[in-house]
Amino acid sequence: MEVEMMYYLIPISVVLLGVMFYLGWFINSKIGKNTIAAAEERAKLIVQDAEKEAKNIKREKLLEVKDEWFKKKQEFDNESNSKRQKLQAYEKKLQSKEESITKQYELISQKEKENQKRENELKEKHDILNRRKEELERLVHEQNLRLEKIAQLTAEEAKKMLMENMIEKAKTDASQYIKEIRDKATLEAKKDAQKIIVQAIQRTAVDHSVETTVSVVQIQNDEMKGRIIGREGRNIRAFEAATGIDVIVDDTPEAVILSGFDQFRREVARIALENLISDGRIHPARIEEVVAKVQAELEEEIIKEGENALLQLGIHGVHPELIKHIGRMKYRSSYGQNLLQHSIEVAYLVGFMASELGFDPMIGKKAGLMHDIGKTVDKSIEGPHALLGYDLAKKYKEHPIVVNAIGSHHEDIEMEHPISALVQAADAISGARPGARREPLESYVKRLENLENLAKSFEGVAKTYAIQAGREIRVVVEPDKVDDDFSDRLAFEIASKIQEEMEYPGQIKVTVIREVRKISYAK
Repeated sequence: MEVEMMYYLIPISVVLLGVMFYLGWFINSKIGKNTIAAAEERAKLIVQDAEKEAKNIKREKLLEVKDEWFKKKQEFDNESNSKRQKLQAYEKKLQSKEESITKQYELISQKEKENQKRENELKEKHDILNRRKEELERLVHEQNLRLEKIAQLTAEEAKKMLMENMIEKAKTDASQYIKEIRDKATLEAKKDAQKIIVQAIQRTAVDHSVETTVSVVQIQNDEMKGRIIGREGRNIRAFEAATGIDVIVDDTPEAVILSGFDQFRREVARIALENLISDGRIHPARIEEVVAKVQAELEEEIIKEGENALLQLGIHGVHPELIKHIGRMKYRSSYGQNLLQHSIEVAYLVGFMASELGFDPMIGKKAGLMHDIGKTVDKSIEGPHALLGYDLAKKYKEHPIVVNAIGSHHEDIEMEHPISALVQAADAISGARPGARREPLESYVKRLENLENLAKSFEGVAKTYAIQAGREIRVVVEPDKVDDDFSDRLAFEIASKIQEEMEYPGQIKVTVIREVRKISYAK
């Protein structure tokens, strides 16, 4: 019985073990898969979180780098724009002042080549703009005609063509608006320049004395004339040899005339002759002694004159040799205008204008005073007086701006500072003032005739009239040959030809008159 039970228990045990093994395997398999799946899921989540975090960190870093880059770029752009704007503003200011002074006041110089070049460029640009405008109008007209002829245009095509025409019209209007703004700016700049120069002229009051080539010495009686002539004319010959001045003893009662172009020598001769007459001893040896003494005294007087001019203008720090040359200006003249008085007036004008424009008025005064100093250099040295003065001022180490203004006031060298242009302007203003300079009647009449003939040489001109002492030329044109647009160009061409072919003080205004008369009769 027990054996049989054992026989049955063994298979049952085996079956139970198999079932238990299978159940264990099945349970472990399920749990393992779930664990692996959960682990994989967690890993994926960790990886996704890590990737998101990495992307966020990367994005943040990129944003920080971009922000830093944009910030640096913005700072650099702001700094560059600020500097550029300052430079542009300064350049525009200088350019505006220079152009306004050089363009609007042709009396500044007789040789405004730069202005002529600029005016030609503007004229060419104006002609180009006119041609483009005409071409644009022609194209628009052709397009409009095409639109009218073509009847089967779609709405989109018609709209497109209309928009193109409107765009071109807007460009034309914009160009016209820009031109109006430019003209307005030019007019305002002209007004500013006129205001500055007028203020400078109004604040300047300098006397002008037109020098002559003779001096008159009064004598007590006509018997003194014989003593001045001497036996066989020895005294007068000795006097003329010592002074270099011609002595004219004629029928003029109680007067002797001294003639000569050198004002310094003529002044030496005048003082020496007066001293000889008052002393009474007139013979060759005494004449030479007195002339030498007077020359030495006048040399000292020249230094005092130079110092007085500097004191009058408030200038200091000038080399003693330059002071001598400044004093010698008193005995020099230019077109009959006393050189020292002319230079003092130029110094005042430059000082006033430099102060108005924000430059150093002391340097301006010094440049104005010395601009013609080259005329006092020894006549044996050849060369333009502007370059002679340039070398003289440079030799005695004057300020570079002053040196450049001296050398460039007649455009012998290039201008390097606005004060040089102011000196040129003041020089022309002083020389062009009424009564400042003399002009012989014959040359004056000839200049007016040449001015009228030059204007008549243009086609379409009917009559010409030179008025205001040659400072204005009025040109009457034939209305059937010259229209309004051509009248404007004609005035410009006549002014350009006057600048090229004529020499004149100050400036000449060209006025073109076109008159059209229409007549009808009521019956």
